Parts: sequence; structure tokens; C-alpha cells
Amino acid sequence: MKKLALFLAIAAFSTASFAQNKLTKEEKKDGYMLLFNGKDLSGWIGNKQDYVAENGTIAVKTDAGGSGNLYTEKEYGDFIFRFEFKLTPDANNGLGIRTPLEGDAAYVGMELQILDNTAEMYSKLQPYQYHGSVYGVIPAKRGFLKPVGEWNYQEVEVKGTKVKVTLNGEVIVDGDIAEASKDGTMDHKEHPGLKNKKGYIGFLGHGSELYFRSIRIKELD
Repeated sequence: MKKLALFLAIAAFSTASFAQNKLTKEEKKDGYMLLFNGKDLSGWIGNKQDYVAENGTIAVKTDAGGSGNLYTEKEYGDFIFRFEFKLTPDANNGLGIRTPLEGDAAYVGMELQILDNTAEMYSKLQPYQYHGSVYGVIPAKRGFLKPVGEWNYQEVEVKGTKVKVTLNGEVIVDGDIAEASKDGTMDHKEHPGLKNKKGYIGFLGHGSELYFRSIRIKELD
């Protein structure tokens, strides 16, 4: 009986984990595609040592370094990208968009920060370095992350030069990268990737453990 109870508990946990990685009826009707099946990293390229499929999530593992990048196999131009993420204390990662596979995505593409804003070690960052910001270009509003250890829901809409980021139902970025950079970027660095029309989408590791799930996309091209 104990073995049966344990088996049923494990089965229930697995079902609950993988259930997160499915499209809703509305998303299917609206043309969304699932980018992570909850079981393996099919459809992804790059660092598959630090990034692993684990319990229905893409886990970034610090015992392997927690660094490097994991990219979609396909390039995207205009799109709506939805995902959930769970931070650990002091977590730091990034969402690369319209980026090539080589070079620093924050400059050769665009990087949207994924960061534990509450960490003491990040208390003196520049406004454009906090969670959701287009790194170096457009700062995000703060105060809408859930407590560390809880799941957050984020939607990123990219259309032409417009970037909109919605975190847990609150719009934290709604800007135009062309307008924001016409007189130079906030970090005073070159960002040639702002002119990219398309590129890969990826998670950009910075040595931290964190988790992603329910990753889906709708192309707007």
C-alpha cells in the first residue's frame, strides 16, 4: 500500500508539473505555439549542461555553472512571448530577443533583465538594470515581482521598434527602442542589436539558479 501511495503521489506531481506547459484553448485559437514541452529541450540550442529539463521546468543549475545561453532553434521578428519564471535569492538571468547566437546579447541583440530586484547586492544598480528593463536602453517600473520562490508570469510583446513588458498583470515597460536611443542610450554604449529585425530568443545565464516554464509564442510577422 505504501508503495502504491508513493507511486500515485509521484504520478500526481509529474502530471501537475507537465500540465503547466500546455496552451489554453484561447491561445491555440489565437495562434500561439508551445516552445517547451515540459519533458526535454527539444527545439532549443546552446548550453544544455547548465540548462536542463527538470520536473516540468527549464532549470538553470549552478552546479554546472549556471552560465551560458539557451536559445530557440528558430529566429523571430515581431512576436508575443509568454513565460513563467521562479527566482532564487540574488538570481540574475536575462531574456535575449532578436539576438544572434554569438556575442553579448545585451548589445548585439536586446536583453530584458531577469533579476531579483530585492537583493541587497543589486540595491545600487542603474535604473536600466532592474528586472524587465531593456538593458542599457529602457528602464522598467519596479515593485511587481512576487516574493522569491514564487512563480511570476511575464509577457513580452515586440512589434517593430515597440517593446512592451507585462509582469504579473502590470505593464512595466512600454517604450520605443528607436525613440529611446535616438540621442544615445542610457548606458552610453553602442547597441547595434536595436536595429535587428529578427533573431533568436534565449535565456542568458549569469551564474544563478532559477526556473522557467509555460513558454509559448505568437508570431506577429
